[in-house]
Amino acid sequence: MEEIKVKYFADGIDELCYVEGKSDWIDLHAAETVELKSGEFRLIPLGVAIALPDGYEAHLVPRSSTFKNYGILQTNSMGVVDYTYRGDGDQWYMPAYATRDVTIEKNARICQFRIVRNQPQLRFTRVEHLDGPDRGGFGSTGK
Repeated sequence: MEEIKVKYFADGIDELCYVEGKSDWIDLHAAETVELKSGEFRLIPLGVAIALPDGYEAHLVPRSSTFKNYGILQTNSMGVVDYTYRGDGDQWYMPAYATRDVTIEKNARICQFRIVRNQPQLRFTRVEHLDGPDRGGFGSTGK
Protein backbone atom coordinates (compact mmCIF):
# COMPACT_ATOMS: atom_id res chain seq x y z
CA MET A 1 0.00 0.00 0.00
CA GLU A 2 1.33 3.44 -0.98
CA GLU A 3 1.76 6.11 1.67
CA ILE A 4 0.39 9.52 0.65
CA LYS A 5 1.48 12.56 2.65
CA VAL A 6 -1.25 15.16 3.24
CA LYS A 7 -0.87 18.65 4.68
CA TYR A 8 -4.05 20.13 6.14
CA PHE A 9 -4.63 23.89 5.95
CA ALA A 10 -7.75 24.08 8.12
CA ASP A 11 -8.90 22.67 11.41
CA GLY A 12 -12.46 21.41 11.59
CA ILE A 13 -12.56 19.55 8.27
CA ASP A 14 -12.72 15.77 8.04
CA GLU A 15 -9.48 14.05 7.15
CA LEU A 16 -9.23 12.14 3.89
CA CYS A 17 -10.52 8.58 3.99
CA TYR A 18 -12.33 5.97 1.95
CA VAL A 19 -16.04 5.50 2.54
CA GLU A 20 -16.05 1.76 3.19
CA GLY A 21 -17.92 -0.32 0.66
CA LYS A 22 -19.03 2.70 -1.39
CA SER A 23 -16.31 3.81 -3.80
CA ASP A 24 -12.60 4.24 -4.32
CA TRP A 25 -13.14 7.99 -4.83
CA ILE A 26 -12.25 10.15 -1.82
CA ASP A 27 -14.40 13.12 -0.77
CA LEU A 28 -12.97 16.61 -0.41
CA HIS A 29 -14.47 19.27 1.84
CA ALA A 30 -14.83 23.03 1.74
CA ALA A 31 -12.11 24.38 4.06
CA GLU A 32 -14.16 27.47 4.94
CA THR A 33 -17.74 28.69 4.72
CA VAL A 34 -18.27 30.20 1.27
CA GLU A 35 -21.13 32.45 0.17
CA LEU A 36 -21.72 32.79 -3.57
CA LYS A 37 -24.24 34.86 -5.48
CA SER A 38 -25.79 33.57 -8.68
CA GLY A 39 -23.32 34.04 -11.53
CA GLU A 40 -20.30 34.37 -9.24
CA PHE A 41 -17.05 32.42 -9.66
CA ARG A 42 -14.75 31.43 -6.80
CA LEU A 43 -11.89 29.09 -6.07
CA ILE A 44 -13.15 27.16 -3.06
CA PRO A 45 -10.25 26.04 -0.84
CA LEU A 46 -10.29 22.32 -0.09
CA GLY A 47 -7.86 22.53 2.84
CA VAL A 48 -5.30 19.99 1.64
CA ALA A 49 -2.02 19.72 -0.20
CA ILE A 50 -1.09 16.20 -1.22
CA ALA A 51 2.31 14.81 -2.19
CA LEU A 52 1.35 12.46 -4.99
CA PRO A 53 3.93 9.82 -5.94
CA ASP A 54 6.00 10.42 -9.09
CA GLY A 55 4.11 9.29 -12.16
CA TYR A 56 0.64 9.78 -10.67
CA GLU A 57 -2.05 12.43 -10.98
CA ALA A 58 -5.30 13.17 -9.18
CA HIS A 59 -8.62 13.65 -10.99
CA LEU A 60 -11.04 15.98 -9.18
CA VAL A 61 -14.74 16.04 -10.03
CA PRO A 62 -17.92 17.23 -8.30
CA ARG A 63 -19.81 14.73 -6.15
CA SER A 64 -23.04 13.49 -7.73
CA SER A 65 -25.08 15.58 -5.25
CA THR A 66 -23.05 18.80 -5.53
CA PHE A 67 -25.22 20.54 -8.11
CA LYS A 68 -28.49 19.43 -6.47
CA ASN A 69 -27.36 20.55 -3.01
CA TYR A 70 -25.45 23.72 -3.86
CA GLY A 71 -26.17 24.75 -7.45
CA ILE A 72 -22.47 25.03 -8.25
CA LEU A 73 -20.65 23.75 -11.31
CA GLN A 74 -16.96 22.91 -11.44
CA THR A 75 -15.85 25.27 -14.18
CA ASN A 76 -13.19 23.04 -15.70
CA SER A 77 -15.50 19.98 -15.55
CA MET A 78 -12.65 17.84 -14.23
CA GLY A 79 -9.53 19.07 -12.51
CA VAL A 80 -6.19 17.35 -12.95
CA VAL A 81 -3.46 17.78 -10.35
CA ASP A 82 -0.13 16.33 -11.38
CA TYR A 83 2.53 15.07 -9.00
CA THR A 84 4.65 18.24 -9.30
CA TYR A 85 2.13 20.15 -7.11
CA ARG A 86 3.46 18.74 -3.86
CA GLY A 87 4.78 21.72 -1.92
CA ASP A 88 3.70 23.30 1.37
CA GLY A 89 1.71 26.01 -0.41
CA ASP A 90 0.06 23.81 -3.06
CA GLN A 91 -3.42 23.75 -1.53
CA TRP A 92 -6.11 22.21 -3.73
CA TYR A 93 -9.12 24.29 -4.81
CA MET A 94 -12.39 23.68 -6.60
CA PRO A 95 -13.12 26.31 -9.28
CA ALA A 96 -16.86 26.85 -8.82
CA TYR A 97 -19.53 28.80 -10.68
CA ALA A 98 -22.79 29.45 -8.81
CA THR A 99 -26.08 29.07 -10.68
CA ARG A 100 -28.01 30.38 -7.66
CA ASP A 101 -27.26 32.17 -4.39
CA VAL A 102 -25.78 29.63 -2.00
CA THR A 103 -23.89 29.22 1.25
CA ILE A 104 -21.53 26.25 1.40
CA GLU A 105 -20.70 25.47 5.00
CA LYS A 106 -17.19 24.62 6.13
CA ASN A 107 -16.58 20.86 5.91
CA ALA A 108 -19.34 20.32 3.31
CA ARG A 109 -18.41 17.54 0.90
CA ILE A 110 -18.37 19.26 -2.48
CA CYS A 111 -16.04 17.24 -4.71
CA GLN A 112 -14.10 14.01 -4.87
CA PHE A 113 -10.86 12.68 -6.28
CA ARG A 114 -9.00 9.56 -7.22
CA ILE A 115 -5.33 8.99 -7.89
CA VAL A 116 -4.31 7.35 -11.17
CA ARG A 117 -1.08 6.51 -12.95
CA ASN A 118 -0.05 8.87 -15.71
CA GLN A 119 -0.88 7.72 -19.20
CA PRO A 120 2.01 5.82 -20.79
CA GLN A 121 3.77 7.22 -23.84
CA LEU A 122 1.75 6.34 -26.93
CA ARG A 123 2.52 6.26 -30.63
CA PHE A 124 -0.33 7.15 -32.97
CA THR A 125 -0.45 5.42 -36.36
CA ARG A 126 -2.54 6.70 -39.24
CA VAL A 127 -4.67 3.99 -40.89
CA GLU A 128 -7.35 3.90 -43.60
CA HIS A 129 -9.61 1.40 -41.80
CA LEU A 130 -10.33 0.39 -38.20
CA ASP A 131 -11.40 -3.19 -37.46
CA GLY A 132 -13.83 -2.47 -34.61
CA PRO A 133 -17.63 -2.36 -34.91
CA ASP A 134 -19.19 0.87 -36.19
CA ARG A 135 -21.56 2.16 -33.50
CA GLY A 136 -22.63 5.35 -35.25
CA GLY A 137 -20.12 7.78 -33.77
CA PHE A 138 -19.47 9.28 -30.36
CA GLY A 139 -22.64 10.21 -28.51
CA SER A 140 -24.68 7.70 -30.46
CA THR A 141 -26.42 4.71 -28.95
CA GLY A 142 -26.13 2.99 -32.29
CA LYS A 143 -28.92 1.81 -34.57
